[in-house]
Amino acid sequence: MTLLIVGTIGLDTIETPFGKKPDILGGSVIYAGTSASFFAKSALVGVAGEDFPKEHLEFLKSKDIDTSGIQILPGQTFRWSGYYEYDMNQAHTRDTRLNLYTSFDPKVPDHLKKAEYVFLANLDPDLQLKVLDQLESPKFVAMDTMNFWIENKRDKLIEVIKRADLVLMNDGEIRQFMETPNIPQAARKLRQLGAKAVIVKKGEHGALLFNDGEHFAAPSYPQEELKDPTGAGDTFAGGLMGYLAKTRDVTEANIRQAIVVGSVMASFNVEDFSLERMRRLTQKEIHDRFAEFKNFSEFSALAK
Repeated sequence: MTLLIVGTIGLDTIETPFGKKPDILGGSVIYAGTSASFFAKSALVGVAGEDFPKEHLEFLKSKDIDTSGIQILPGQTFRWSGYYEYDMNQAHTRDTRLNLYTSFDPKVPDHLKKAEYVFLANLDPDLQLKVLDQLESPKFVAMDTMNFWIENKRDKLIEVIKRADLVLMNDGEIRQFMETPNIPQAARKLRQLGAKAVIVKKGEHGALLFNDGEHFAAPSYPQEELKDPTGAGDTFAGGLMGYLAKTRDVTEANIRQAIVVGSVMASFNVEDFSLERMRRLTQKEIHDRFAEFKNFSEFSALAK
C-alpha cells in the first residue's frame, strides 16, 4: 500500500552540543518518507533546486521511495539553519530561506491520485489544500503544521483540519492554536473544529492521542544517545502513517500501536545527524526496540 507524503525538502545547517553539520539533508517530507519506507511504499511530493545533491535522490531511491512527485527546478533548495543547547526540545532558528517554496505548485503524479493513505507534513496550508484537491478519495489523511502557519494562515489551516482524519501538533503548537494551556481542553477544541483525532507530540515526554472521548498516552524511549533532534516529529509521523498504510487498519487500537511504532522510529532518528541513523537502521533493530517499549510500559492490574 502506497503512502503519499507532501512536505518540504531542505538542506539544513545544524549545531548541537555534539557537533555542527552544514548543508545536510533535511525537510519534513524527507524525514517522514524515509521513516515510512520501513513499513510501506512511500511516495513524495516536494520541490528542490539545482543545488540539491543527486546523492540525496539516490538515497531515497535506495529505500524504494517513489520520487516521481519531486520537482527539481532552477533555483535554490529550501534552507534552514539552527542550533540546540542542552535542552534538545527547543530549536533555535538562525536563518530560514524558503527559496523555491515561495512559488511551489505541487503536482501529484497521475498514478498517485488514488492514494488511500496521505500525510500532509509541515507545509503552507494553501499547498496542503492544493494536494488534497488533486486526490480522488483518500481513506485516511493525517496532517502536521507549525507555529508559523498558526500565526499567519489560521483560516487556511482550519480548512485543512476539517479535511483531515488525524491532526498532529506538538504541545506548544496546540496550546497556541487553541489559546489554552490545558492540553486535553485544547485537543477537545481542535476536534470541535473538525479534526476526527488528535495526536499531541511531547518530545522526550512521549505522545498523547485524543479520539472520540478516548485518551492514550505513549511513553518516550529513555534516550541515552542523542545527537540531533531535527526531524524527530516528522520521523514519528512517517513511522505512524507507514504502519497504518501497511496494516490498512485505522481502528483506535491500531492507531495506538502505530503511535508506539512512530516513537520507536523517532528514537532512532535522534541518535545521529540528518538521516545518518536511518541509513543504517535495520528491521531487527526496530522490532527489538518495539519490544523494549512494550516491556517498560506494561504493568499488571491493581491487586484487590
